[in-house]
Amino acid sequence: MASGGYLSDSVEEFDDFSDSGSEYAATLKVSKRRKQAATGPQPPKRSRHKAALRVSSPSSSPIPTSPDPSQQPSPRTSWNASPRPMTRVNEDNRGISAENIYDAVCSGKSAMVTVVDEWLDSYKQSREAGLLVLINFIVQSCGCKGVVTREMLDSMQNAEIISTLTTEFNEDSVNYPLCTPGPQLKHFKVGLCEFFRVLVRSCRNSLIYDEYLFPSLLAMLTGLSDSQVRAFRHTSTLIAMKLMTVLVEVAVIVSVQLQTTQRQYDMENGRGAHDRAPGRLEELEATVREIQENREELSSMMNSTFRGVFVHRYRDRLPEIRAMCIEELGMWLKTDPEDFLNDGCLKYLGWTLHDKQSPVRLQCVRALQCLYQEKEFIGRLELFTSRFKERMLTMVLDKDSEVAVEVVNLLLLLQQMTEDGLREEECGHVYPLVYASNRALASVAGVFLFNKLKDVLASDTQENDKSENAALFRILISFVIQSEFHEHGAYLVDSLWGVARSELRDWETMTTLLLHEAGLMYEEEGVLVELMMCAIRQAVEATPPVGRTRGKKIVGMKDKKLQEQDRRRITTHFIPLLPQLLAKYSADAGKVSLLLKAPLYFSLEMYSSTPRLEKHLDLLLAQVCGIIEKHTDVTVLEACAKLVTTLCADCYTFSSRTNLAFSQLMDGLTECLNTYLSDLVQGTADEDHVYSAATALKRIAALSSAKDPTSWKLFDSCLELLKSRMESREFDNELMVSALKCAAFYLMWAKVNAVNSTPAEGELKRLKKEMRSFCKVCETCLSLNQTEIRDRAFELLCDLLLLYSTSAASFEPDLQTLVHLPSDSLRSEMASFLLDYVFSDTEDAELDVEDDEALKITLLQRKRNQLAGYCKLIIYGVLDITAATNVFKHYSKYFKDFGDIIKETMSKSKVINPVQSAKTVCLSLQQLFSEMLTEDHSRQDLGEIRDLAKRLAMSFGIDLNRARKPLVALHTEGVRFAFRDPPEGEEQQSNVAFLEILSEFSFKLLRQDRTVLAAFLKSECPGAALSWPSVRLYQRSLDGQSSAKATRREERSDAVSSHDTPVAKRKRINPQGSVASTVRGSWLDSISIHSSLPTPALTSTVQRHPAKQLASSATKSDISSGLTDPESEDEFALGSNMRKVKPVRRAQLSSSQTGPPLDQQDLNSPLTLLSLIEDDSAEEEEPEIEDCESDSDHESAYTLPSTRHTSASILDELFD
Repeated sequence: MASGGYLSDSVEEFDDFSDSGSEYAATLKVSKRRKQAATGPQPPKRSRHKAALRVSSPSSSPIPTSPDPSQQPSPRTSWNASPRPMTRVNEDNRGISAENIYDAVCSGKSAMVTVVDEWLDSYKQSREAGLLVLINFIVQSCGCKGVVTREMLDSMQNAEIISTLTTEFNEDSVNYPLCTPGPQLKHFKVGLCEFFRVLVRSCRNSLIYDEYLFPSLLAMLTGLSDSQVRAFRHTSTLIAMKLMTVLVEVAVIVSVQLQTTQRQYDMENGRGAHDRAPGRLEELEATVREIQENREELSSMMNSTFRGVFVHRYRDRLPEIRAMCIEELGMWLKTDPEDFLNDGCLKYLGWTLHDKQSPVRLQCVRALQCLYQEKEFIGRLELFTSRFKERMLTMVLDKDSEVAVEVVNLLLLLQQMTEDGLREEECGHVYPLVYASNRALASVAGVFLFNKLKDVLASDTQENDKSENAALFRILISFVIQSEFHEHGAYLVDSLWGVARSELRDWETMTTLLLHEAGLMYEEEGVLVELMMCAIRQAVEATPPVGRTRGKKIVGMKDKKLQEQDRRRITTHFIPLLPQLLAKYSADAGKVSLLLKAPLYFSLEMYSSTPRLEKHLDLLLAQVCGIIEKHTDVTVLEACAKLVTTLCADCYTFSSRTNLAFSQLMDGLTECLNTYLSDLVQGTADEDHVYSAATALKRIAALSSAKDPTSWKLFDSCLELLKSRMESREFDNELMVSALKCAAFYLMWAKVNAVNSTPAEGELKRLKKEMRSFCKVCETCLSLNQTEIRDRAFELLCDLLLLYSTSAASFEPDLQTLVHLPSDSLRSEMASFLLDYVFSDTEDAELDVEDDEALKITLLQRKRNQLAGYCKLIIYGVLDITAATNVFKHYSKYFKDFGDIIKETMSKSKVINPVQSAKTVCLSLQQLFSEMLTEDHSRQDLGEIRDLAKRLAMSFGIDLNRARKPLVALHTEGVRFAFRDPPEGEEQQSNVAFLEILSEFSFKLLRQDRTVLAAFLKSECPGAALSWPSVRLYQRSLDGQSSAKATRREERSDAVSSHDTPVAKRKRINPQGSVASTVRGSWLDSISIHSSLPTPALTSTVQRHPAKQLASSATKSDISSGLTDPESEDEFALGSNMRKVKPVRRAQLSSSQTGPPLDQQDLNSPLTLLSLIEDDSAEEEEPEIEDCESDSDHESAYTLPSTRHTSASILDELFD
């Protein structure tokens, strides 16, 4: 291995070669091959003229790491090789043409061997004509319509030819064959590469050494690769790199031939004179000399291609070219390690690991994988590994998940193939990836982790399989505890499932560790229980956890059969052992709540089909009942309720036994409650009695969610208990929440029973009366200062009002008696609750950022559930659609938290009643505008409302004909509001400024509707007001002019305006949250909320590039390196001086200047509207790249998925 290599040499050794516009050419001297006579002894061949960049010996590398500056060509060197001998071509000879070759390559149907043979025939007739055909084929492959004539080839140098072709390019579009989409040229790249591969292989024993064809061809390709025209540069680089790859293959074959022939010569030379064959030694000597000349010729061509093309293009501006160069370099390194696998070539891979484009980094990592797979290459890679290992470790967090996956595979190879491998702290970069949300990345990280665990266990070879699995589980448990990513066992199991499937299904070892004293600590037992339950779920369902997608893979019959087999094995193993596990951990809420999920994955029919397993059912029921009587933890009771629901299903023959067992449990709990009920109602119960009653009621509520509680008639008792507690103002959260849940479950089950049976009219009236009474109690709870009681009452109200709504009874005419609509006071209370506790940041501000992050997530999930419940009431007609103003007006401010729910609500409301929905949008803006006028009027507040209007306008979609009537209704309502007569005591025409907000919807109007609305504006507007700025701005928006331009005009004319819009005073309110209304009047008038509109975070990962310059004005920087070399290799290896992306913030428009353009003729075009959506997005930053920087330097490619979910999907549940 070279001692210095890329560690001592600076990248500046390549500075002599310009990135663009240089006139470097391979100065290959051309001399005509001497043809030997066909008969007679062949004299030794005369040595050939050496090219300027030819290596000095056959054993030396064709790519020297320290080129002699004296051998560097001057920038003025001609692109042409030495003057070619001219031979006239027979004009009557008509061989294959460039168009024929191009058509054959494009079609992909012709055999390339035949095409190449035809061209070779024409070349043998005339070298110049054949070369001209090949050059024109390359030019045509670039998409250029120009043609190289015989006169140009004879009289002009390559640089002049390329310049002429550039001026005559005449491209119709920016696309060229290599980048043109569509089926026609789908296989063009493959065919092009195949043509030149077959060409070289067909010439490898003859024409490749004629010192004319390939030197001339490579010289032309080198010139084209340095062109400022992207099509020339891309296509010629591809051809040159593919030619180089095949030349490397030929060079390897020639090297082997040289070694074989040299060995034969040495053996022959070692024999005595009388033992030698006559002339054999001279023949071998001539053969060796000829092969050496061939090898030197190949080295010269490879050297010129490497330095003339690769050295410049591996850092080209176009990422496709850079990726192509690195891909081919990987092929050279693997094919010819003797010449290429040195530090002088490996440094390009190390530098390209820092490329800012992920496809280039991906090709680089894949090239390194091919090298690290070969054991004999490891020694030559030691220096490279020491320098760039740190970079490889940081790339596991690459933004591009595909790159991160390949990097983990590379690190696994490095761990397995090198002696030192990776240290434990270096492996720590990979371990957390098993929890990544990207499934492919997590799976390869799981392979890495499993191999590491197996290496740790490999030291003890005397253990059997069972003890080895036990040791594996112990190490895995330690890993989970040390990783500190709790509640993510499902993600770890999913990551390991592909590589450790058999080990994770070793149920016997896991249950043995849990049931017997195996030396596990308390925390270790909890982790093992979690892993075991996650493995059971994975084996039975074979679905990834939340946040990970498997793709569109359809489960086949074979997979379903395997899942069913696993289910039966799990059932057979766990049915006898589950009661024992529940008995051992019955006091541990965390472990029990996990173990209670196991029967959900059983084949429960086995309880009745196998007689010996029936006794285990009784043991299971006894354990479950005991757990319910012992625990009050919510998670345990919910797990028991799910299990009760499953075991009591009518599809099982043992359901009668399970119903009897849980009915007896319910009897005992009800009796316990009734014991303390009278004292609770009278207020004479002590703390112990209150606690006993609360725990009994809590267990009853949990069972009521799974089993019909109507036969125990607890509704009146719960309602009486709630009323007495509110009257006495003694609020016990646990007691009252449980009472609310019991009463609500009673009403739900009663409605279900009424649907499934035919109750008497009196029974229905009694049930409706109970529903009315419960709603009154909940309405009172909404105003309490007890968060838990208040939230539970609101959620239960949303569910019950929907269940007893008109739409729910539409399919059951006999149940119309049960329809219950909320009263006006209840509507007002629910609207106030929404404004005070959902669209409010007060609770978030009270939480500590660091300590209560989990609590913030829980709080957000609760708010989302409450908002979803309220929106369902609007969509299903329980609340009037105008109630949506309480939701729509917060669309911008709370877009990050509730944007998806609000957007879906608007979409559904437009389906129900488009016109009324549009009027509701207008009403929302009117309310915000009125609030602004009541306090301190400012342009900033008006701009915030305009931003909201702009976002709401986008919700009308791109089908303007469909949205025509709603938009006209919205504008009509807005104009009437603007010129509405004010109440007494207010200024005249104070609402005129609302027209500025209304102008944000004008670009959605059709031209004929604009004319109608302009006339309507004149009819509503007083004559003197037509010259006011807001009116003129709205008129211009109807005329089709940009509201932003109109605003600027109005601001300039404000100084000379004959009338100024009256400005009302407004008191400043806290911008961090909403101020709750204290007046419980009409809910439309009780809204007082400040709408601060934060800019939503950008979610797009696509960088916005500056506008492309015209080709005619392209400069050298247009094709400059996308990857700038560091000043020294140490800088590159350490990465300490890499310059970063410098953000250039775009000029901000004021709120009055951000209106969408209205003067475009193609406003109805979907593309125009989509572009308007893009332009109206939040403030963006446009990166200005100073130097290359990897995407992985700042952002992690993996995210830890949250396991705190209320339901699978709120939107699915919301609008199902």
